[in-house]
Amino acid sequence: MKQPRAWQRMLSGRRLDLLDPTPMDIEVEDIAHGLAFVARWNGQTMGDWPYSVAEHSLLVEQIFTRQNPGIAPRWQLAALLHDAPEYVIGDMISPVKAAIGAQYGELDQRLTAAVHLRFGLPAQLPVAIKKAIKAADKISAWAEAVQIAGFSAVEADRLFGKPELAMQRGLTIQPQPPATVRTAFIARHQALLAAC
Repeated sequence: MKQPRAWQRMLSGRRLDLLDPTPMDIEVEDIAHGLAFVARWNGQTMGDWPYSVAEHSLLVEQIFTRQNPGIAPRWQLAALLHDAPEYVIGDMISPVKAAIGAQYGELDQRLTAAVHLRFGLPAQLPVAIKKAIKAADKISAWAEAVQIAGFSAVEADRLFGKPELAMQRGLTIQPQPPATVRTAFIARHQALLAAC
């Protein structure tokens, strides 16, 4: 019996094995391109453009940096790359992840480790950094829910926790064209990598 194909050809020409990803098959341009075209909230957002995972990643890194003044650039880079595996596996909403179970988590962990190693980060982040990124991710989810996904503030508070007013200040979400977000993601990645 023929084995099913478990690799994805990237625009860079790389062939990424989803079951055994290696850092050598990871390119930031592929990540930025893929994430710029993956819609958050299953595309159920307001605006003329879908709100992409790349745009979300930039926002999470901004919030993470705001919450952790003086944090090392490598951890800012980790925040920017927190959803990097979604460039090949897509953005599944939490209920779908729960329905799939542990297999989704294992695939995500393997891809995350390869991405981290490619850019000089530890395969597994320190627990405190992971928790801090998750806290920023929740604030981003709250802002997205209220500003572009049609949730009331009360509903978002219940699902994501009510963020401090200081963390909400200035978080204006305006979905942008994929090419614009792709360019911004690559530029931020390069700046953080150069600062590491």
